[in-house]
Amino acid sequence: MTKSAGEVLDLANKIARLVEERGWNQEDFARISQLNRHTVRTILNSAGNRRLRNATVSQCAEALGLTVNELRTLPLERLLPRMHGKGPADEALLKMLASGATLPELAAWLERNADRAAEFVADEAEELLGMQAPGGALERLGVEQCVEMIERRRKLLAQVKAIAATEYLELVEQVVGLIQDKLHALKPEIGRRLRS
Repeated sequence: MTKSAGEVLDLANKIARLVEERGWNQEDFARISQLNRHTVRTILNSAGNRRLRNATVSQCAEALGLTVNELRTLPLERLLPRMHGKGPADEALLKMLASGATLPELAAWLERNADRAAEFVADEAEELLGMQAPGGALERLGVEQCVEMIERRRKLLAQVKAIAATEYLELVEQVVGLIQDKLHALKPEIGRRLRS
């Protein structure tokens, strides 16, 4: 089945809008997607109705953190929030959180902060539910502080992922290495503090 000129243009326009939403220029997108600059310029400027090769669409999707199917089929308004790390709320995950919240403070927090709870991914939700153990982090630190820790980590990981796609990857590796060395040296002390 051949794509019409309109469908090709729609896909190129969608890619261009998502790249813009990420805050990338042509050079950034070319480097991150590992496409040549001419191909990127053609996509982002919607110059011509040239059919995009499957490999090109695949590289664009990967750079944008999407699957090819998502890039081709989902409407732009569903993809835009994902450019900022926000996906559509996972209703099953929210139900799991609500039913698994045995600590009254966590259940109340989930009701008051439905928008923030909707941003959790499965690993984060499981981690939060695991903190409910008697004497666990939720009791010791409070729900808000534990959630903020998870949110800060999520933001930090997204920032590192973005930096890792640039020429600063080596610098990030050095900084992380230094911090890990420091933590390994402090490990016995950290363990004592967590137990007390």
